[in-house]
Amino acid sequence: MAKSKAFFDPVDLKADFPGLEKKLIKEWYKDGIVKKYLAKNKNSKKFFSFLDGPITANNPMGVHHAWGRTYKDLWQKFKNMQGYRQRFQNGFDAQGLWVEVEVEKELGFKSKKDIEEYGVAKFVQLCRDRVKKYSAVQTEQSKRLGYFMDWDHSYYTLSDDNNYMIWHFLKKCFDAGWIYKGKDSVAWCPRCETAISQHEMLTEDYKEVTHESVYLAFPIVGTKNEYFLVWTTTPWTVPANIAIAVDENLEYVQAEVKGKKYWLAKEALARVMAGIKHKVIKSVRGSKLTGIRYSGAFDDLPGVAAVSAKFADRFHHVIATDDRILPVTTTEGTGLVHTAVSAGSEDFKLGKKLGLPMIPVIADDASYLPAMGPFAGQNAKKNPKVILDYLKKLDGEGRHFFFKIENYTHRYPACWRCKTELVWKVTNEWYIAMDTPSKIKKQRTKIEEIKWENGEEEEPREPDTRTLRERMKAVAGRINWIPGFGLDREMDWLTNMHDWLISKKNRYWGLALP
Repeated sequence: MAKSKAFFDPVDLKADFPGLEKKLIKEWYKDGIVKKYLAKNKNSKKFFSFLDGPITANNPMGVHHAWGRTYKDLWQKFKNMQGYRQRFQNGFDAQGLWVEVEVEKELGFKSKKDIEEYGVAKFVQLCRDRVKKYSAVQTEQSKRLGYFMDWDHSYYTLSDDNNYMIWHFLKKCFDAGWIYKGKDSVAWCPRCETAISQHEMLTEDYKEVTHESVYLAFPIVGTKNEYFLVWTTTPWTVPANIAIAVDENLEYVQAEVKGKKYWLAKEALARVMAGIKHKVIKSVRGSKLTGIRYSGAFDDLPGVAAVSAKFADRFHHVIATDDRILPVTTTEGTGLVHTAVSAGSEDFKLGKKLGLPMIPVIADDASYLPAMGPFAGQNAKKNPKVILDYLKKLDGEGRHFFFKIENYTHRYPACWRCKTELVWKVTNEWYIAMDTPSKIKKQRTKIEEIKWENGEEEEPREPDTRTLRERMKAVAGRINWIPGFGLDREMDWLTNMHDWLISKKNRYWGLALP
C-alpha cells in the first residue's frame, strides 16, 4: 500500500529568524519596495503631517524604543493607505546630558572639571561623534523593524535650522516680556552639576529610599529648657535654617519630657511622643508663637553668623506660613516646619514673599561651601551623617539641639540621566515667565498675506495680552487627544507648572542661548 503524503510540508525546526528578516528587508530595498511606498502618494492633494518626536541618538535602541516606533510606523502606514501625502521624516535628539554623561563615562571622568581640563572643544566633538555613530545604529535597527522612512533626510536637533528656530521662539518670548534672569530654588543634580527643570522631573525617576530623618530641638531665646520641636528628612539643610513655619490656626501644645519643654502640634503629639513619657503643660494657637526667636546649632559657622548679623530682624524666628505655598501638615513631622530658604522650593517661595534672607550652603557638586566652617568640602549628600553626628556631639556637651532620629522611607527624586539623588539649590538661571501678560502693544498681519482690493493699509488688531500659560492651555484644548485622558494630564501640568527654566549651568553639549 502506498505511503500517504503528509498533509503539511515539513517545517525546518531550526529556522534562522534574524536571517530571514535580513533577507526579506534586503529584497525590499533591492526591489525598490520601500522607495515605491514612500512615493506612493507624491501627487496627492491630501496632506498628512506627522512630527516624529525624536529618539535620543545616544545608545542602541531598547525594546521600549521599538514599541514606540512601531506605533509611529503603523499610524503613517495607515494614512499612506488612505492616500495621504507625507514627509516620512525621522528625527534624532542629538543634544543634552544623556550624551554628555555617556561620553564622560567613556573617558572615565568623575566631575565637570575633568571636561574643562580635557578641553571643551575636544569633548564636544566626541559628543557629536557619538550622535553620528548611534543615529546610524538606530537607523539600521529601525529598518529591521520594517519601519519605512526617508532615512536620508532625517532631522537632527543639533542642526543650525533647529537652533535658529528656537532662537526665533526665544526672540518672540523676549518681545512679549517673558524672558528674565532670576534666582530660584531649583532641583539640582550634584553629579551632573546642573539644574533639573520641571519638564525633566519624571515620575519613573522618583525612587523609594530610606533616609535618616531627625527631630531637632531649637532653644527658645530668653527661656530655659524650652524648645521648638522640628522634623526634617534632609539633615544636610539644617545649617541653612532661617525660620520655623507654623499654621496660625492650628493648636500647639508644650509637652514636658525629662524637665525639657517642647512645642509641637497637638495633633502630632501622640505620634511623635509615642513611647516617651511626657506631660502637656499648656496649649495655644499657632498665631501666639509667631515672632518668637530661637537659636540654632550652627549659628557659629561663618556663613550663618554673617547672615545673622546682617539680617538680625529676620533671622531665626517663628513665621506664619502661607498654605498656598507651604502647607503645614500633622500626619508627618511636628507641625513646625524647618524653613531653609536656600535649600527648598517651597521654602524659597515663602521666604521671597516674606522678605527672608538665605544662607548658601552647598556648591554645584553638593559639597559644603568654605563659609560652612568644619563642614567645608564635605559632600552634603554623600556624607549626611556629618550633621547628625555634630548634633549628637553638641548634645553630649550639654548643648541640646537633638531630640531623636527615625528612619523614613519615601519617594525621592533622582536625576533622569545619571540616577543620582537630587538636591535643591538656589541659583541664577534664565526663565520664561508663564503668568506675565504679553507686552506686545501692536499686532499686524503681514501685508503680503492680505490681498487688498482698494489699496488700503491693514488695520492693526487688538493686542493679545494673554500669558504664555493661557495660550498653551488654549492650544491644548483645541487638540483631539487620543486617549482623551491625555488632555486632563496636560491641563493639570500646564496649570501647575512653574516658570519655564531654560538655562543650565555647567552644560557643554546643548543648545547655546543667544
